[in-house]
Amino acid sequence: MFHAPTLVHHLLGLRFGHPIYVFQQIGSTNEEARRLAEGGGQEGLIVVAEEQTAGRGRAGRKWITPAGSAIAFSLILRPPLPPARSARLTMLAGVAACEAIEQTTGLRAELKWPNDVLIAGKKVAGILSESAVLGDQLEYAVLGLGLNVSFAPLAAEVDFPATSLQAEAGREVDRLKLLRAILTGLEAHYPFLMDERLYQNWRARLAMMGRPAWAHTESGAHRGRAEGVDTDGALIFRLDSGEALRLMAGDVRLRPI
Repeated sequence: MFHAPTLVHHLLGLRFGHPIYVFQQIGSTNEEARRLAEGGGQEGLIVVAEEQTAGRGRAGRKWITPAGSAIAFSLILRPPLPPARSARLTMLAGVAACEAIEQTTGLRAELKWPNDVLIAGKKVAGILSESAVLGDQLEYAVLGLGLNVSFAPLAAEVDFPATSLQAEAGREVDRLKLLRAILTGLEAHYPFLMDERLYQNWRARLAMMGRPAWAHTESGAHRGRAEGVDTDGALIFRLDSGEALRLMAGDVRLRPI
């Protein structure tokens, strides 16, 4: 189990991950991190939970985190970003999570636009970035990550096939080592948030590009192909009719045909 002294020891030398708040059970790490950020919590503060009872994915969807089975954390950041570029934080988390998984397990990780991490075409992690705006800049951002290490929900409980790292690797995965690798990657890429290389790295990892898919939006389901992404993180979706849609994350769900 995660305990504060153990985590502090394993995260020594990192700027991200200090101070650290550890909960054996909590509703949502993002909610707690937002509360701390509103109270002036510094950049790098992290909230870690062994179990989440009200974890959230994008658009309020439930994220299941049984005790001791996952990595669930939320990190406070205070980037000098205009709100229109906030998708860069999801790019940052996606790249860092993929790199950490590959370093720790040897598994190949991909991304499903806009915020899911895939192993062998199945969802292993989700990213949730939330922010507050002050003037023309972000006041703070809370970057949340939920990653299935030893547990994955049943197919009937999710709207996209899920898996866990241990199921794919066929062996036990060290959660402490994995958490440090993720935070190390976030810290390493963070100074280059607006750099072209981060965007290119993120784009190169996107699955489903060029393949037939459904884009489910507020206006209905659209059939076509995910043609590409722009530097603001928007998806360029080419309908079967030939029309191109520019879709921001919001409540868009991309599903293969």
